[in-house]
Amino acid sequence: MYQFNDMHVGAGGGTAALSLDRALLRPTPQPTLGDKVQLLRARVQQVDLVTDLGQRIGSTEWLRGFATCAALCYAAYALAPALEPIQGASPAPLGDAQWEEARALSFAPLAYGADTGRRMAATEAVEPLTGTPERPSIDLVASLGQGDGFVRVLERAGVGSSEAEQVAHMIGGIVPLTEIRPGTAMELTLGRRPNSQVSRPLDSLSFRARFDLKLSLQRIDGKLTIARIPIFVDNTPLRIQGRVGSSLYRSARAAGAPAKAIETFIRAVATQLSIGSINADDRFDIILEHRRAETGDTETGQLLYAGLDRSAGNDLQLMQWSEGGKLQWFEAAGVGKARGLLQRPVPGMVSSNFGLRRHPILGYTRMHKGMDFRAGYGTPILAATDGRVAAAGWAGGYGRQVRISHPGGLLTSYSHMSRIVAQPGSLVRQGQVIGYVGSTGLSTGPHLHYELYRNGVPINPASVQFVMRSQLSGESLANFRARLRSLLSVPLGAQQQASAPASAPRGDRA
Repeated sequence: MYQFNDMHVGAGGGTAALSLDRALLRPTPQPTLGDKVQLLRARVQQVDLVTDLGQRIGSTEWLRGFATCAALCYAAYALAPALEPIQGASPAPLGDAQWEEARALSFAPLAYGADTGRRMAATEAVEPLTGTPERPSIDLVASLGQGDGFVRVLERAGVGSSEAEQVAHMIGGIVPLTEIRPGTAMELTLGRRPNSQVSRPLDSLSFRARFDLKLSLQRIDGKLTIARIPIFVDNTPLRIQGRVGSSLYRSARAAGAPAKAIETFIRAVATQLSIGSINADDRFDIILEHRRAETGDTETGQLLYAGLDRSAGNDLQLMQWSEGGKLQWFEAAGVGKARGLLQRPVPGMVSSNFGLRRHPILGYTRMHKGMDFRAGYGTPILAATDGRVAAAGWAGGYGRQVRISHPGGLLTSYSHMSRIVAQPGSLVRQGQVIGYVGSTGLSTGPHLHYELYRNGVPINPASVQFVMRSQLSGESLANFRARLRSLLSVPLGAQQQASAPASAPRGDRA
């Protein structure tokens, strides 16, 4: 038994009892939402929704799986759509006449009463033919292709070789066969042949041999005859004018000038002034070669006159004229001028510029009188501008060299060539091949050493812009001015209606 004193507060047993009472009186904490979710997830994981009905038959788990399967099957059956047919409007049956028409245009098996596709065997009423009848004549059209031969075209059309040669000889006596343009259409008629072993004879042939001439061949009394049918052509030039506006090219195209003629016009104007200096208020004046045949066909040729009426500054009047065998643009006063930079002789990069440098072979510093262009062995070398070959051959340390003299005291030199094409004393044009890149003479590798001299003094080729002038005089100047006046008299947009004179012959036979 315990004594009373042993039950006081300070005793060990009393303290334990008091702590137990406090623990019992403390409120129990409530579970949170996260605790509930974890508990539900654990219970769900304990339930196996996919039950194997082949195992533990009759158990609680098997019964639950069987009930689930039965419920799903019933739900699928209950929710399935009805399979009843959908009622629609059916077309009315065809009448007898409509049925016969449809039957004649349809395909049907023979078992269903079809009568199409049957093969009719020959009876005694059929008489065999001794030969297949031919058409009395054949009309066709043949075209002359690019690089094609006139004789080959006729042979492909069915004309015999000998007769094709005869026709080509007859036509070549009037118009060279090489001048007949590709794409020319020829209308042929082939007649009846005497037997199947020979080609059909040519009964007629007609085509346009030139813009102003048509040829016609006919077989008359068994012999081919050719007739010339001239076509009247009006050669009045075509003149086009307009305001430059924001773009010279677009404005000229809108006025009706061909694209190629506009490009030539711009290049001609560029020989006299900068294209950037042309104002929007300036007016262009273009005169072209133009031909109009009586058949209505038209043909536009080269640019004859390039004019520019400037709102500020002097007007420009240029006409193309041949002087000394070279076609050039001349001003109205008979002065011709070509401007621009010297053409690059090779497409390679510059490896050494003009000026002092240390020679790669001799080893000391000296003046480098030209420019070195890096290029592969055998690269074509082009003339920088028009001129005459002053020298061509071996030149010591320069190797194989070509020197060309130009107007105005200019001279260009091309060295270290592998092969020379230009001949001494010959005339060369800008961009013409004069030789090929090599490594002859004092050279460390394939390259072009290019020099430019003015009055015998070497100058830097990269800083030179040349201007060449030509002056017409005497009879040549008089003819030039007469031609210019004739062109300027052409009215704007003038093109006379082409019509053959009443007395013009329609054709003559030979």
